[in-house]
Amino acid sequence: MRILIAFTSLSGNTRDVARMVRARCEAMGHVVTWIETDIQKLAQVAQDPHHDLYLLGAWTDNAGRTPSEMKHFIADLIEAVGKPAQLAVFGTGETQWGEEYYCGAVRRMATFFGTRYPRLEIEQMPHGDRDTIKIQHWIDHVLNSTLNCTENMPHADASRFVA
Repeated sequence: MRILIAFTSLSGNTRDVARMVRARCEAMGHVVTWIETDIQKLAQVAQDPHHDLYLLGAWTDNAGRTPSEMKHFIADLIEAVGKPAQLAVFGTGETQWGEEYYCGAVRRMATFFGTRYPRLEIEQMPHGDRDTIKIQHWIDHVLNSTLNCTENMPHADASRFVA
């Protein structure tokens, strides 16, 4: 399967999660296109922007907002391929700024795309076995759901399923 992983990272925390996601995808034999939206554009990296699965990751900016570089990437993605049905989101946040803002970018992206996949939300940076297992379970679920068709999956919603 061809997978596009695009992310933005301020402190490196979201990059660490993205690296773990990438490693898991590649270990399972998938071809990954890697885009750091802070420094790369979709057109620079992907000759063919069409992929089987899109994984978008972001940190959360002021008051639960999506960082501008991810917003620009999303605009480019929609212009190139429309709103992909096979799209999952992940990211990092800090509960110290309030639950209503925690991983706000992840929640906003999931809502915008209407994704049926669960969100992956990590507090600050991935720590130890607990977060490693959480990330592995999330990517395994997303990959299996994609391979087995996602038409009957419920929408990702905090009250339903968050990895």
